Amino acid sequence: MVRSRSSFVCQNCGAVSNRWQGKCEACGEWNTIVEEQAAAGIGAASAGKGAKGRPFKLEGLDGESAEAPRIVSGIREFDRVTGGGFVPGSVLLIGGEPGIGKSTLLIQTCAVLARRKKRVVYISGEEATAQVRMRAARLGLADAAVQLAAETHVEDILATLMQGERPALVVIDSIQTMFTDAVDSAPGTVTQVRGAAQALIRFAKTTGCCVVLVGHVTKDGQVAGPRVVEHMVDAVLSFEGDGAHHFRMLRAQKNRFGPTDEIGVFEMTGAGLSEVANPSALFLAGREAGAPGAAVLAGMEGSRPMLLEIQALVTPTTLGTPRRAVVGWDSQRLSMVLAVLEAQGGVRLGGHDVYLSIAGGLRIAEPAADMAAAAALVSSLTGAALPPDACFFGEIGLSGAIRPVIHTGLRLKEAAKLGFRRALLPPPPSEKGEDAPSGVTLQRCGHISALVAEIASSAPQRNPQRERVRERA
Repeated sequence: MVRSRSSFVCQNCGAVSNRWQGKCEACGEWNTIVEEQAAAGIGAASAGKGAKGRPFKLEGLDGESAEAPRIVSGIREFDRVTGGGFVPGSVLLIGGEPGIGKSTLLIQTCAVLARRKKRVVYISGEEATAQVRMRAARLGLADAAVQLAAETHVEDILATLMQGERPALVVIDSIQTMFTDAVDSAPGTVTQVRGAAQALIRFAKTTGCCVVLVGHVTKDGQVAGPRVVEHMVDAVLSFEGDGAHHFRMLRAQKNRFGPTDEIGVFEMTGAGLSEVANPSALFLAGREAGAPGAAVLAGMEGSRPMLLEIQALVTPTTLGTPRRAVVGWDSQRLSMVLAVLEAQGGVRLGGHDVYLSIAGGLRIAEPAADMAAAAALVSSLTGAALPPDACFFGEIGLSGAIRPVIHTGLRLKEAAKLGFRRALLPPPPSEKGEDAPSGVTLQRCGHISALVAEIASSAPQRNPQRERVRERA
């Protein structure tokens, strides 16, 4: 018999220590360490028995490999992110903040598959079946033959799923509420989450059923529980959005059967989540053309070109240390752009507060946003309005050089489709650059000083008398 010994596991990051302490040294969270049985878990019962392994056959790289079959969900944005649909035998992990719309998206997907005569099972560990029915009725999906259950015991769930026809899709909402008898720990702990996920993954691989696990997220946006669960599943999807906006983004962070960093855009309506076929037009709708401090970024999200508005506000500071606030972009990236503007572009921002925001609630991370952010900052500082039909993209180096980025052609085509007639971009990496779409004029900027000079040349003339009146006021 294996001797059970205790270990102390952080419920936020999964770090293991040999003693209890108030603060986790790995993630820095307080009061998240719980004592658990280290010898418990799936596979622990056979540990230390010295059983001999079974040899298996090894294969070469020259064998034939067929493309994985797909179960198309019928929701184009969902299929775009997953790489073409659900792969039989795969396991997906979907994370998102509470109330963002994870259950709504999954119940809509289940209803579409059920109407195609597929067996779909929805297991809820947080809500009763009556609550799920009420949501389905509100969305107009009550006629879909989705099989519901409110259960948290993994062994009972697997025994039920093995009866009758093999399900095409099983949704577990959520993995944090499940528990298995193979683990001697409280539900919701790291050990229970890992054990329950491993049992469901084993069921998916042996039966060919696709399993979707719903996971909670921590305050910094990461999927709660051990990081090992993300390594165990085949795909990790993040459902993002801002409660103040109707837009929702489904982003692929990991996908063994498709591209990563792909994005699907939805809009929350009274009838549920609707697909957004042209997100660029939606994000740019209602923008105030000709206002200083606003620049349009021709960006990329996965394989999709997307035009976004970057807004900046630069004001004189009244504090000893200027304030830097950013929403939807990396704050470290903003600090670097500000430093390059001051050191290489001659723009003095040390006595100003800087605020930068991505309009629409989208969060971006690509380096091509550097040039658009710099243009918005200089425009706000000088009061020069940028041309309403111009877009920007390019990566700024520490030397002030503006470097080229990938997918220039796709960015320009998307800009031309939305009526933009001018694009400010870095020089091409080779002598033969991208051909400009019809009606679009390309203006190359190789250094940050050239961008600053271009914007400052259109700044309005300052009236000294008006400035003195403003200072007295």
